[in-house]
Amino acid sequence: MDNVLQVKNLSKSYFTKKALKSVNLELDKGKILGLLGPNGSGKTTFLKIAAGILRKSGGEILISGEKPGVKTKAIVSYLPDRNYLYKWMTIKDAMGFFKDFYEDFDEKKCEELLKFMKLEKESKVTALSKGMMEKLNLSLVLSRNAKLYILDEPLGGVDPVAREQILDAIVNVYSEEASMIITTHLVKDIERIFDDVAFIKDGEIILNGNAEELRSEKGQSIDELYREVFQ
Repeated sequence: MDNVLQVKNLSKSYFTKKALKSVNLELDKGKILGLLGPNGSGKTTFLKIAAGILRKSGGEILISGEKPGVKTKAIVSYLPDRNYLYKWMTIKDAMGFFKDFYEDFDEKKCEELLKFMKLEKESKVTALSKGMMEKLNLSLVLSRNAKLYILDEPLGGVDPVAREQILDAIVNVYSEEASMIITTHLVKDIERIFDDVAFIKDGEIILNGNAEELRSEKGQSIDELYREVFQ
């Protein structure tokens, strides 16, 4: 199956508020999708439904042909937009946590990523700067041999040097057998790795397609197009 992700008329409501309205989206194997939009547009809600954390209100979402649940959690590696590790942990403890929790966790890959990120396994989580914490969380998530990686703001709060390091890690580790969804406000910094993009506003996809085709058709970079659509 070439479609890792299939979404048809997906909706999500919180009481009287509609967070997602009839979202339609597809993501093929080996592709990186940039899901782009302002705060409150529905990005994180969509990611949490795909990760199996939130339940949809309507429509359909399939990951490798399966509805989000126990089976899909085994093949989806999710990086939330906030820290989820316990304060008592060292980096080594965090690795053990992932190893116990996920059968597809690759310890060797994680050690290589930590070395690349210049992170010491004996360091305590509470001693890490925000940028170092971002690098650690990303290293753990990318060390799973998943079919779908979901990264919610992986560049948030890190300096430009760290951003390049994180992007290099994503590109170096990324497999053509997997797919990836990334949300970011730093479109200019990351657009070079997108195969496809989808612009979301008020819970609706208002523009999506192949990134290179959109650049050619619109005569703009994805960052310029983003600014025009959401100004």
